[in-house]
Amino acid sequence: MRRTLTTVLAASVALAATPYSTEIASWRTAYEASLKAPSGWLAVAGLFWLHDGENVVGSDPLSDIVTPARTAKRVGVLKLTGGSVLFTPVTGTPKTLQSDNPGPPDVVDLDGVAMTIIVRGGKLGVRLRDPEAQTRREYTGSHWFPVDGKWRFHAKWTASPPGKTITITNILGMTSQEPTPGFAEFDLAGQHLRLEPVIEDGDLFFMFKDATTGQSTYGAGRFLHAAMPKDGAVDLDFNKAYNPPCAFTAFSTCPLPPRQNALPIAIEAGEKNYGKH
Repeated sequence: MRRTLTTVLAASVALAATPYSTEIASWRTAYEASLKAPSGWLAVAGLFWLHDGENVVGSDPLSDIVTPARTAKRVGVLKLTGGSVLFTPVTGTPKTLQSDNPGPPDVVDLDGVAMTIIVRGGKLGVRLRDPEAQTRREYTGSHWFPVDGKWRFHAKWTASPPGKTITITNILGMTSQEPTPGFAEFDLAGQHLRLEPVIEDGDLFFMFKDATTGQSTYGAGRFLHAAMPKDGAVDLDFNKAYNPPCAFTAFSTCPLPPRQNALPIAIEAGEKNYGKH
């Protein structure tokens, strides 16, 4: 999801010459398409943490990694040894699997279900994506605030000293220190506001909360991408604020906004809480 947003943002740049509302509508359409894609967040159907040694994979409920019912009762075995994961299928050749850190992860096809290895907080896990997942089949579209240009800001940018980090905790309680390139400042409703991003896929990646969080917008906050700063400024457009993947699936490990990114005002722009509007 987070990586596919880079493609969506690139598409929005190509639309810069069109009327603003059309640009945002096209961006949102592309965003929803990325969610609904067979490899999108709506297809995520399982998350399992590996233990040292052999981890059985299959649809048998007693398996360590339980796959959808249409897959074989025993697909194979994942063996975790010293941070390395070897997959030995019931039929086929064993293979050591690359995780998403640093990535790109190897994708193992299990009768149409994609299996990848992820690393979070020093733990290795298995993520399953199933195009037939209920979350994907039942998705009817996201809900949005009306497009309004007042939520666009040409924010002042201040670069951080080399080595500066911020504390990021994910929804599972795992905490890490992530490099931050600086902070953006802007004024709204008589208040001076500040947000600190990390860098993702060559963009600034903001995780934030505001006074709508847990009300009209998702309770764990929202995300916003922006192009890298230029000439001491960065353009923020909250009409493109979107929900983290944990708004759609229980099998995500999405990062939560750092406490300094809790804005004391309502940002009534971007994506609303899924299923509540």
